[in-house]
Amino acid sequence: MSHQTSKLLKNAALIVVDVQNGFTPGGNLAVADADQIIPLINRLAPQFEHVVLTQDWHPDQHISFAENHENKQPFETIELSYGTQVLWPKHCVQGTHDAEFHSELQIPTAQLIIRKGIHQHIDSYSAFIEADRQTPTGLNGYLKEHQIDTVYIVGIATDFCVAWTAIDAADLGFKTYVIEDACKAIDLNGSLSEAWQQMLAKGVIRIQSGPIFNETRDN
Repeated sequence: MSHQTSKLLKNAALIVVDVQNGFTPGGNLAVADADQIIPLINRLAPQFEHVVLTQDWHPDQHISFAENHENKQPFETIELSYGTQVLWPKHCVQGTHDAEFHSELQIPTAQLIIRKGIHQHIDSYSAFIEADRQTPTGLNGYLKEHQIDTVYIVGIATDFCVAWTAIDAADLGFKTYVIEDACKAIDLNGSLSEAWQQMLAKGVIRIQSGPIFNETRDN
């Protein structure tokens, strides 16, 4: 880490959400052009002393997979004990190529990988708390143990895992930024606009990547 890195970024963490084969072109739940943000994420990571990667890591019979529900199709919804669940194509199954990080993602400085969606009967969009809103991932404790008070979030998809992570981060007391040009969205039936409304209402700050590089260059 360069001695020129700003004090702000030393007290901050970059959370890189789900940059995996499954969510990039050719994957089972590919987000259009999601691979195009990877070079920018690779450039952002060295600006931070703390970098966390998240990884969707589902069992084969995961409750979010449409094929595990009779007469259901991907992108339909069902009601579960913890609320409405979107059903997805099978993706990011534990131990498969689909679940691996994209080969172009090069962040050797990452200190922690948070695997989410690991429990068969609970989905998990957020890097902090699973969809039942009760099961923590351990990320909150890790960040606070390292005296981190600010998080910057990038990755896939803006309107699902990025948004849920950002909202939880804000609720947990972190100053929270989403770097918009380092994210890609699914935008399912207006979900991107709705996600931004929800994030901004929680105090999440919407920025572009330029100020990050300016901050580290000027300090």
